[in-house]
Amino acid sequence: MSAVSHSSASAPPWLSAPDDANALAPLVWPQNAERDADGVLQLGGIPVTTLRESFGTPLWIIDEDEVRARARRVLDAFRAAAGRYGAQARVYYAGKAFLSAEIVRWVTDEGLAVDVCTGGELTLALAAGADPARLGFHGNNKSVAELEAAVAAGVGSIVIDSLVEIERLAAIMQRRGGSQSVLLRVNSGVHAETHDFLATAHEDQKFGFTLADATTAAARVRDVPGLTLVGLHCHIGSQIFGTAGFRESAGRLIELHAALLEGGDLPVLNLGGGFGIAYTSVDQPTEIEDLAEGIADAVAHECEVRGIPIPNLAFEPGRSIVGRAGVTLYEVGTTKQVMLEGDATRTYVSVDGGMSDNARPSLYGAQYSARIASRVSSAPAALSRVVGKHCESGDIVVDAEYLPADVAPGDLLAVPATGAYCFSLANNYNFVPRPPVVALRGGQARVIVRGETVDDLLARDAGLHAPPMEGNE
Repeated sequence: MSAVSHSSASAPPWLSAPDDANALAPLVWPQNAERDADGVLQLGGIPVTTLRESFGTPLWIIDEDEVRARARRVLDAFRAAAGRYGAQARVYYAGKAFLSAEIVRWVTDEGLAVDVCTGGELTLALAAGADPARLGFHGNNKSVAELEAAVAAGVGSIVIDSLVEIERLAAIMQRRGGSQSVLLRVNSGVHAETHDFLATAHEDQKFGFTLADATTAAARVRDVPGLTLVGLHCHIGSQIFGTAGFRESAGRLIELHAALLEGGDLPVLNLGGGFGIAYTSVDQPTEIEDLAEGIADAVAHECEVRGIPIPNLAFEPGRSIVGRAGVTLYEVGTTKQVMLEGDATRTYVSVDGGMSDNARPSLYGAQYSARIASRVSSAPAALSRVVGKHCESGDIVVDAEYLPADVAPGDLLAVPATGAYCFSLANNYNFVPRPPVVALRGGQARVIVRGETVDDLLARDAGLHAPPMEGNE
């Protein structure tokens, strides 16, 4: 149902008033998202009103079928692209995007390995049944205990991030014996076109070795009994569209790779992840097949120029597998009109969650979309800002969106593309419990991560459970 709407001068330049403020942008929402005959949003064939009745709000919802399908598609794309040049490809699911036991099982069922970056993530992946030989272990400050646990578990590879870490591993291998495959994380100097906090390949940052220092680090690794240097690793950033950055980075890495071949085999080149998804109707992410082919072509070209064989390739997508599969469901609590410059107004729509379940907008200005999910409206579209319930002016869920002007308390509001990093970054600010995670498959919904209660939070407060100190009775 269409609504007459007018663009606001206070809207960001990229945001245009829609012809229909009820419409679902096709690249942003899960593929099977649709409205039923009553205008209620359906996800996985289930009305969100039913999900609210069963599980409450806020609620993280994730479509299992979409995660699985995306995992298969990504794996097929990179295997096909590498295979054209006689190389193999391994895809690691980047667990930092969203890690739970069920997520681990879904992606490993579909043939992916898993990338972890802390002892906690490692423990969860192992507890979920992941093959340790198909785990990669990242992190810029892996403790001795974490490295001990990784070696003991038999993880397939450890990505070394510093000289200190080499010495920690050297001591561990001396105590334990055996062998451990490792890669060096290298900063290629390529800056991804992304937020500064997400650009992870430039030199002035905490991750990895510079190109100049990597040669020394590689020589030291090769001197350590029990450590086997199997390749290089580089991650140029996150939420990247296009292949230009990956192509430039690949060229620089292959030059280092070729130099290191003089000291022994180096069978793996891991080019990380960071493949972008659509959060708003104007985002046009690069198709995964195009990314895979473009990156493989660049690596193959650089190897051909230097007269060396193409190494096996590895990648670490996370967001591009789970991001679009996730939707967060809220209930509107209050609305208010705020006057802006001139005669413009903005509708503030307050929901029952906020920066505790989605910290990305407040951390680095991430943009999201939103739609009323419990009905359709014929009211004109109005410039709106969706905000949370926390005691912070920066508690913004959706900075700018056109919603029907009659949005009201009690409406359900759905925010798409929240499958990545929202659960992972969740917190208990203002003593707000984290919501449950519900997975959808085959028309059925089930809890895969239990939501917290205030009692759960109180149970952690030792001051409520410890005996009174003498003199304070």
